[in-house]
Amino acid sequence: MQEEVACAWSFPYCPEPPHWQLDWAALQEQFSWLRALAGVPQDALYHAEGDVLIHTGMVASALVSLEAWRRLAPSARQELFAAALLHDVAKPQCTQLEADGHISSRGHARKGAYMARRLLWSGEELQAPLSFAAREHIARLVSFHGLPLHFLDKPDPARAVIRASMSARLDYVALLAEADVRGRICTDQAELLARIELFRDFCQEQNCFTGPYQFASEHSRFVYFHNEHIHPTYAAYDDTTFEVVLMAGLPGVGKDSWIARHLSDWPVISLDELRRSLHVAPEEPQGRVIQVAKEQARISMRQQRGFVWNATNVTAPLRSQLIDFFVSYGARVRIIYLDAPLSTILHRNRERAAYVPENVLNKLLNKLDVPDLTEAHTLQLISL
Repeated sequence: MQEEVACAWSFPYCPEPPHWQLDWAALQEQFSWLRALAGVPQDALYHAEGDVLIHTGMVASALVSLEAWRRLAPSARQELFAAALLHDVAKPQCTQLEADGHISSRGHARKGAYMARRLLWSGEELQAPLSFAAREHIARLVSFHGLPLHFLDKPDPARAVIRASMSARLDYVALLAEADVRGRICTDQAELLARIELFRDFCQEQNCFTGPYQFASEHSRFVYFHNEHIHPTYAAYDDTTFEVVLMAGLPGVGKDSWIARHLSDWPVISLDELRRSLHVAPEEPQGRVIQVAKEQARISMRQQRGFVWNATNVTAPLRSQLIDFFVSYGARVRIIYLDAPLSTILHRNRERAAYVPENVLNKLLNKLDVPDLTEAHTLQLISL
């Protein structure tokens, strides 16, 4: 058992030594999103225990009874406990009755990660704000909580676990999955637990169980995640000739100010500036703005000159398109993602000249993909 030290943050009612008492009634009173799980049905074949709230309570109880969880550092226990409470938070939105009479909740892990991020970011029902790192790791745990049961169904299981290791501790993912299985009543529980043990062994074989897989270089990592035929041990030759910085972050987070302080000598392609010069509002179609910005980028890249692409870039598919564009000219790509308390972002957005309507900002927030190491050569996650 590790010596107990004070945790930098505290998730409400997370059980602590020496009694490890779970106050389930207090948790339900604390969190409205937890109460929303009551009455959400589950397929009795896989969840004979009852609705999603009953299951979540059983998962939380199973987690805090695991010796492996109790041996963790306090901050890790807090993250896993929060993830256990949030792992099915999206089931009310995703649950549906199929034509064959079965109940399904496809997509609830991915949608749950978005919901967990938003709930933890707002901090409205928390005793204290979470750090950016803790919030994001909890969201990733929610996203990957089903991976140990399904990794062998992936087209390339090794790639699936290596990818997941870039943003989540897979030993924690396995613990969460174990609690998820122990917190249900089903006829195949022993088989499911065996799958989780296989996942643990497989991740250890891939050298990514307790941390991200270590590639030969940043460029080798980039090539691996952008070419499905590359082996993870391949040491790729780095033929990049210049660097493009891709900014990412919600409107009002402070991208312009950060660039002025830290990249003042870099040319900047700013979509906000182009919108102003072209008289295009943020809620209007952006095709013309993007066209002009890309032409400016082409001019620089043909001359092998680096620049900053300054825009929100909050979704992974959008970033992927831009990164492919930059790389086609021989660029090395660095993503700089800026984060700040949600209340700060909303306040700054109201005060800035390029004000983004809050309905537009909320849409961006609801589809935000925080970047990870699979996307670019270099990643900087900065909390302001």
